[in-house]
Amino acid sequence: MPEQEVDAGAPVHADGAVPAGLLDAFWRYERALMADDVPELDALFTDGPSTLRGDAGGLLVGHDAIAAFRRGRGGAPKRRIAAVHVRVLGDDAAVVVAELAPRTGGRGQQTQVWRRGAVGWQVLVAHVANPAPAVDARIWRTVGTPLVRGAAEGPLVGKRLAVKDLFAVAGHRIGAGVPEYLAHAVVQQHTAPSVRALLEAGADLTGIAHTDEFAYSIAGANPHHGTPPNARVPGALPGGSSSGPASAVALGQADIGLATDTGGSIRVPASYQGLWGLRTTHGRIARKGLLPLAPSFDTIGWLTRDRAVLAACSRVSAVGAPAVPAPDRFVTAPGLLAGLDGTVRRAFEAWTHRLGDVGQVDLGDVAAAQEAFRVVQAHEAWQADGAWLTAHPGAVSGAVAARFEAAADVLDEEADLARFELEDHRRRFTRALQGAVLLLPSAASVAPQATADAAAVDAVRTQTLRLTCVAGILGAPALSAPLLEIGGAPLGVCLVGPRHSDDALIHLAASLR
Repeated sequence: MPEQEVDAGAPVHADGAVPAGLLDAFWRYERALMADDVPELDALFTDGPSTLRGDAGGLLVGHDAIAAFRRGRGGAPKRRIAAVHVRVLGDDAAVVVAELAPRTGGRGQQTQVWRRGAVGWQVLVAHVANPAPAVDARIWRTVGTPLVRGAAEGPLVGKRLAVKDLFAVAGHRIGAGVPEYLAHAVVQQHTAPSVRALLEAGADLTGIAHTDEFAYSIAGANPHHGTPPNARVPGALPGGSSSGPASAVALGQADIGLATDTGGSIRVPASYQGLWGLRTTHGRIARKGLLPLAPSFDTIGWLTRDRAVLAACSRVSAVGAPAVPAPDRFVTAPGLLAGLDGTVRRAFEAWTHRLGDVGQVDLGDVAAAQEAFRVVQAHEAWQADGAWLTAHPGAVSGAVAARFEAAADVLDEEADLARFELEDHRRRFTRALQGAVLLLPSAASVAPQATADAAAVDAVRTQTLRLTCVAGILGAPALSAPLLEIGGAPLGVCLVGPRHSDDALIHLAASLR
């Protein structure tokens, strides 16, 4: 039997006479689902903003959102209908519960509320419960129960840790989101100090979580293992390059994501999935045992669902580091906001207005600063990975491959000039801020849909990097706090403080709503 054919012989259990045409519509839906016939599926769902579809990944509201999700998922898992249960609600309404027998094993359920209207029977509400995978391979590269057990005592006892696939874990290899790189990698003999600090504080290492290819992205997509799900916005990008740890934490599969942030790779996934995320002061956390991307900007930090857990991670990981109090003055930089989508700008400005006394500063030509940042990052990324990529053509693809191709063309002289310019930008930013906490959106938009075209995703990336590069240029800590929502989707508020005000920023954020 071809995969798109459906056996309509499953037993039907009803509490009364089944309304005419209902089962025909149900089996029509099932055939379309197995054939991934998106237009037919769209026609079988009630058109309008009140239609609902939910699963373990979240709730989609409205026909348009459901249709966009279908276009991006690439078809539903193949299954057989084991039985159909009908509960009649009236002449023109019924609940249909189907027992699912997936080809991969286990049992699931599909519950639908059908309503008959002018165009016949259509689904108004649907919920799908598939068997949960033991391990979501889109998120995890390697897992254990746990993979490494932490100390018996400490402030992080009972917390589960997801480590981005850039850190050394003794007995394991570093994969950097690239299967071919993983295949040639050596087994690590020592665990990175940043990982060890959390283990010694009691956290258990659940596993090693995926990253975007060589961490050179902030979208969260990966062509090799699939894009990790966004726990807050079904069908949307999770944010990268710390996509695996972010999704693990947001979905409750881990409590702490140990991650890196070069150009926004902690702040963006935190923003997209409603998490707390801290990019630490550059150099505050030792980068030994970390695969570099651009050492001038690479930092280590954490993603959590809870501010207190984030504070504990910072305390145990930065023992002996300087501690600078957070200023009591907030400022925004209107020039940074000018190019943002109006919805984002208005939401952020309304939030800062509620906050009260917030000043304004002029950071000058941030576009020029962003370009200097880009050149230096690209040059260092090619220095880090160019030789390997040259020896392994085709190992990365898409936007990341295009970035590395551009990086290969950056001359040493260009990079030296950009570094000189960055020093000017850093001094100008420092003078403008005068020690204040800079407030800005953590990303230029809420999470784009995974089906968004490459040009649209790249445009959001460029706008977001305009925001995120400021902390990178300053070498300053930047805390993304889950304080805003737009249309039900999270948007982080970022606090950029003076160097080594990391812990004070986390404490300060407790007072913000």
